Order: sequence, then structure tokens, then C-alpha cells
Amino acid sequence: MNSAPLMPMATAVWLVENTSLTFKQIADFCKLHEVEIQGIADGEVAKGIVGYNPIIAGQLSREEINLSSKDPERSLNLRINEIEIKGEDKKLKKYVPLSKRQDKPDSALWLIRQHPTLKDSQIAKLVGITKNSATSIRNKSYWNFNNLNAKDPVAIGLFTQKDLVAALEKADRRIKREKKEK
Repeated sequence: MNSAPLMPMATAVWLVENTSLTFKQIADFCKLHEVEIQGIADGEVAKGIVGYNPIIAGQLSREEINLSSKDPERSLNLRINEIEIKGEDKKLKKYVPLSKRQDKPDSALWLIRQHPTLKDSQIAKLVGITKNSATSIRNKSYWNFNNLNAKDPVAIGLFTQKDLVAALEKADRRIKREKKEK
């Protein structure tokens, strides 16, 4: 096999200390030179390296070691665990403390006043409120509208400047597209 075990030097140390495999078998399995394995056995190489158990790591089985110990010509076969890792990046909702929750409608008001080109859905997504709340703030029908104070959401840390710039660029593209359609 082409692939070497995880931490080959530490695996070789463990195999030298805990098995009766030949230096060649260990060298072939760990993708190291036979002289390095002999140096490990003599204590000249890999001083201070703690052995890494390939059985616990799932790279070898006890049966595999026993079979190869009985036949010096037999090479060890690395067990490969095929694990499928999905690369989905789910954006987790960040917890907002109670003291900061009133900042969301305040931030929505700031965005509506400073960047009127943003759609209510964009504001809702950026700030973390519902679209209905953003619409009612824009229409001044929000239940607590008289107590709102416009606050810059980037300054208070609700989202980054990069997020705001991306939303503004998207709004600009939408406006250009709508003008082109007319």
C-alpha cells in the first residue's frame, strides 16, 4: 500500500517495543528505512518519542500483527477507515444577550435610515429579526417605534462591515437589474 500510518516514527517505536516483527516488516509498514528501525531498537533513534499504538488507532489489527509475526516474509497491511466528511458550513445563530436584544430593532432603524436601498428581508437577515419587524419599523408601525434609537449595527457588533458591504452590493445589483428591466 502507498499510504503510511499516522505518526510513522511513533508507530515504529510501538511496534519495535511490543511485537516480534522483523525490522524490514516494520520499515515497510511505516515507510521508514530498515536502519532507522534498527536505530529505534538500539535506542539511538527516536529518543523521547512515545510509542503510538496502531491497534487502538484502528490502523492494524492484533490478528494482522500475529500473522506477520509468524511469517517474516509477510508484510503488514494498513487498515484504512473510510470516513466521509461533509463540508457543509452551517451558519449557527449567535446567542444575543438580553441586554443586547433591544439593539436589533435599533440597528434595523439605523439601516433603514442610512441605507434605504436595502430590502426588508436583507435587513432582517443582517440584524437577526423577522421581515415583518423590519417592515413595521420602515412603516413606523413597530409596537415600540417611539422608543427606538438608531444605532450602527457594525459598531455594536451585530455583524461585520464585510457583511454590510456585501448586502449593499447585492442591493445595488438588484436596483440596476430593475432599472434595466424597465
